[in-house]
This record gives sequence, structure tokens and C-alpha cells, in this order.
Amino acid sequence: MGKRCVIIRPASLYNARFVHLGDRVRINYGVRLDAILDRPSRAPELRIGSNVNIEQNVHIMCHSRILIRDNVSITGHCAIVDITHPYTDIRDPRPIGQRILDNDSFVEIGEGSFLGFGTVVLPNVRIGKYCVIGANSCVTRSIPDYSVAAGNPAVVIRQYDFASHSWVSGGTSRGMEVS
Repeated sequence: MGKRCVIIRPASLYNARFVHLGDRVRINYGVRLDAILDRPSRAPELRIGSNVNIEQNVHIMCHSRILIRDNVSITGHCAIVDITHPYTDIRDPRPIGQRILDNDSFVEIGEGSFLGFGTVVLPNVRIGKYCVIGANSCVTRSIPDYSVAAGNPAVVIRQYDFASHSWVSGGTSRGMEVS
């Protein structure tokens, strides 16, 4: 845990030794940070950068790797997961919620990005630098740097065009930085 971090109770940190917080991280009430150790050969890595604000009732579940870079804002009731619960084996007696697909997955959220209220970020997604994700969006695929995305599934609706120094619709203009 970095310097000057604030965690408002109640909060839940499961396997906290796999959770890394940068400086000046603020975690509001009701947040769950779960690092799931599903097999000994894979240690989960949940890394939250500096100056990150995580609002109320956010759930972050990591079994492989989640990286939230500096200056990110995560508003209330968001979920960020790098876990997939397989359902195809109908003979598996375990509840689906207790099954975890054995894969090396990830989620990355770029510096300065903003996740709107109720956003869900699913496995194997990179949200670029300085992105805005609209409220109640479901991010199922990667979003390039300097984009505004919204919807279920989330799609890029605007992107900053460095050639014209303006935000353009659709995210297809030339001169855009994409990670």
C-alpha cells in the first residue's frame, strides 16, 4: 500500500497480499477487491496506480492480472473482472459461480480514464489512456486511447483526433493514438 491511501469501511480485500495500491488511492465504502488464487502456479496481480478514486460498491475480481493505471476514476457500482465462469459442462456439480476458466487473462485501464456509473469491464480488455466509458456500459473489447465509448456492448462513439485537435465521431479519423 502506497502513501496516503484511504479505505472507507466496510470494504473487503480478499488475498490482500496480491493487491498493490499506489499513492493517494481512495477506496469508498462497499468496495470488494478479490484476488483469487485458483492454482498455485498462477499468482493473481491486482495493481492499482496512484491518484485512483474508486467509488462505492465497486467489485474488482482478479485471478490473473488487472492493472489500473494512475489518475483513473471508477464511479459507483462498477465491476471489473478478469475471470470467466465456464458453463458448458452441465455435469459439473459445482455452482457456475465457483468455476473459473483456467486461463491467463487480463484487464488494463489506461492512465486518466473514467468509468461511468455501473460500467462492467470483462476479461481480456484494454481500455486506453484518457478514455471515458459511459454509464451502464459493458466493455467486451479493447477501447483505443483518447476515446469515448458507451453501450452494451460498448462501442467507440468519439475519439480525439490529434491532427485536427478535436473530438470526432466514430473513432475512425486519422492521426489518432491507439495503444
